[in-house]
Amino acid sequence: MRLLLLLLSMLTVNRSRQRELAWDQVGDRYGGVGASGRPADRGGVVDREPWPGPDDVPGQPGWPPHWPADTGDTAPRQPGGGTGRRGPRRRWIPRWLKWGAVAVAAGLIFRRAMAYAVLVGLSAALHVVGVNVHLPHIKFGWPWQSITSGTVTNTDLGPWVLQRIEGISRPALGRASFTFVFTHKVSKSIGPWPCWYSSTFYALGYASATVDLNPGPAWWVPASGHYRLQVLSHPLDGQPGHVAVTMVLPPPQLPQSAHDVTIDNIPSRPIATQHSWTYPGFGCGVLIRPQFSESVLYAQAQQIAFYRSTHVQQITRPLISAAENQATLTIRDNFIQPTVNAFGYLLDRFTIRWAGAP
Repeated sequence: MRLLLLLLSMLTVNRSRQRELAWDQVGDRYGGVGASGRPADRGGVVDREPWPGPDDVPGQPGWPPHWPADTGDTAPRQPGGGTGRRGPRRRWIPRWLKWGAVAVAAGLIFRRAMAYAVLVGLSAALHVVGVNVHLPHIKFGWPWQSITSGTVTNTDLGPWVLQRIEGISRPALGRASFTFVFTHKVSKSIGPWPCWYSSTFYALGYASATVDLNPGPAWWVPASGHYRLQVLSHPLDGQPGHVAVTMVLPPPQLPQSAHDVTIDNIPSRPIATQHSWTYPGFGCGVLIRPQFSESVLYAQAQQIAFYRSTHVQQITRPLISAAENQATLTIRDNFIQPTVNAFGYLLDRFTIRWAGAP
């Protein structure tokens, strides 16, 4: 045991001495100091050559002869002549190899979507050149919409799907745009002189109808009949099962106030104007012009667009239809289908009914 300790101590002393000699050699090269903090010893002669000052210029009097003149490095040096900076890190993996690995991983994950895009582009190109070739059919799908091969589960699927639906926090929005014209007229007579002016403008309005996708826990109680998941078949021998889901949701809500409707920029020039013979003389223009500011015109157009988006069937029907379609897509693609796929099922049928509808 003592012999082992003696050998270890000798190795430690030898390594320390080798490290100190290495620092002394570096300090001797650059005129610095050794590992012990003393000036480097060159063959028994102590090098007391000073370090260059901030005003010394390489190659000029006062610059130490053993100090490198072509480094261009003004960083303070540590004992041994080093600057304390690390050299450039060596890249063990080439950059092209890293990006290649990322591209391969993305291709494996999104292979179904990429294959669909390639076939669509190839079919369009062949159609342009007039070549009729029968290409294989691939259905578009994201990775989270696929089913793991051989998935088999005995879990009660209904509560899991309902839990995902109850986690929805945002309503579905159905948007629609419509055009209209409106007339703004101001009449301010000046004594016996008539003073009035009217302009007709073109406007583009945007409105949204909303669907509450998660009305609350009371909405989903079993007695209400607002949610039903039917297992048509269970996964077996690597084949997916099949389910059908039926839901009842509150009907879409049309805009509730004028602030729910936006208006595109109103043209600065009206499409038609009419005014009294006194305009703009007799001070009529001074009274009329402030009443045609952009804010006044926008407020009037917003009120008209709000009324049309809640009372005109040519606008309300597209709004309601867009909201219903968006609600169906959101619940099916983002919540129900990924959940049933994770348990080894395919969603065969998904139906949404609207409360209060006949």
